Amino acid sequence: MTDPTPDHGTDPNRPDGSEQPFVSHLVELRDRLIRAVIAIGVAFIALAIYPSPAGLYDLLAMPLIEHLPKGATLIATNPISPFMVPVKVTMLAAFMLALPVVLYQVWAFVAPGLYAHEKRLVMPLIISSTVLFFTGVAFCYFFVFGKVFTFIQNFAPKSITAAPDIEAYLSFVLNMFIAFGAAFEVPVVLVILVRMGMVTVEKLRDFRSYFIVIAFVVAAVVTPPDVVSQLALAIPMCLLYEVGIWAAQLFVKHTQAPQEDSTAAP
Repeated sequence: MTDPTPDHGTDPNRPDGSEQPFVSHLVELRDRLIRAVIAIGVAFIALAIYPSPAGLYDLLAMPLIEHLPKGATLIATNPISPFMVPVKVTMLAAFMLALPVVLYQVWAFVAPGLYAHEKRLVMPLIISSTVLFFTGVAFCYFFVFGKVFTFIQNFAPKSITAAPDIEAYLSFVLNMFIAFGAAFEVPVVLVILVRMGMVTVEKLRDFRSYFIVIAFVVAAVVTPPDVVSQLALAIPMCLLYEVGIWAAQLFVKHTQAPQEDSTAAP
């Protein structure tokens, strides 16, 4: 006598595997978190050896140092800042270096519960979001910082000698990195919104003029009060909005759930 229960394990459009107990999910989550932490720890040790925390902070401060008056340097107003701030920079760099491993652990944890058409969407989104975030950070470091610090030094009175605090500079850099990294995620956000059915591509096109206004408002709020940095954030956001519309069409087309055959025999 055959088993009347259909076998869903061989259906490629269904989640992989059978239903697992809650404790098993917790154990797997723990293992994934441990692997992610180990990856970050290994990256931290490698960066602590070379180029060292001090070398990383010098690299991070280079765009500012190049635009300070001759002989001026950063200062530390807290006695432990010369130690703690480079360590924080190293931890941040280690997390970013290990980010592909961290995202893979996230993907490996949720993948068994996804349908085949959903898996085709998740992995490209993880890769593209990582690349876009790093692109935003690199754009901020190599282009925006130079323009911002040039504007500030040209605007500052000649009677003032700039000597920024290292903790204040780190806070400024983190805020700018997060702002530009998040702004470059616009295409990913649009793809997710369209894929979830919250908006349509047509509505995104109609919303284009409103988004341009929003982009300039956001740029005015999160960047220093100079036109160069505001344009450097707002213009890429507008361009990436157009990329997001195109990507949403492409991803939705190739990640739709397979239609059931209505003519199939029972």
